Amino acid sequence: MKISLIADLGPYLQDLIPLLQDCVSSGASVGFLPPVKAEQAQQYWQGVQQDINDDSHTRLLLGAFENEKLVACVQLSLASKANALHRAEVEKLMVHTRYRGKGISKHLLSHLESEAQKYKRTLLVLDTRIGDVASDLYKRMGYTEAGQIPNFALSANGQLEGTVYFYKILE
Repeated sequence: MKISLIADLGPYLQDLIPLLQDCVSSGASVGFLPPVKAEQAQQYWQGVQQDINDDSHTRLLLGAFENEKLVACVQLSLASKANALHRAEVEKLMVHTRYRGKGISKHLLSHLESEAQKYKRTLLVLDTRIGDVASDLYKRMGYTEAGQIPNFALSANGQLEGTVYFYKILE
């Protein structure tokens, strides 16, 4: 497995679109409700590309590759306010269902933390749905639970679900 920063999403759209669709259809809470149409996913990734290209460099995308195929990704959103230049948000950690259970998420987060430090970010924050398996991963990776918010996001079955916030101070 190889992990790389992705600056140009164009060559990887054929992997990114089905990755998003697969994760949402398997229940991931990443801001979409199933089913995610290809056009909707493409528009989303085009927006991510715009953020990556933005002169303020507020977003990074890291991809995990198996045999040259993008199978997972995570984003780092760099805070741009003057009083927040020390922090960033971990967003949209996605691993294709066929590649789960191989430690890819752990490797992605490790690389993401290294990238954050290159940008002098010492505080990472993230949120995930209460009860998600990702919570266990974040705890194992040294993230501290900061609190929960009920009724935060609509689920595929129409119910409101809570979210849990985590943070990690990077040394």
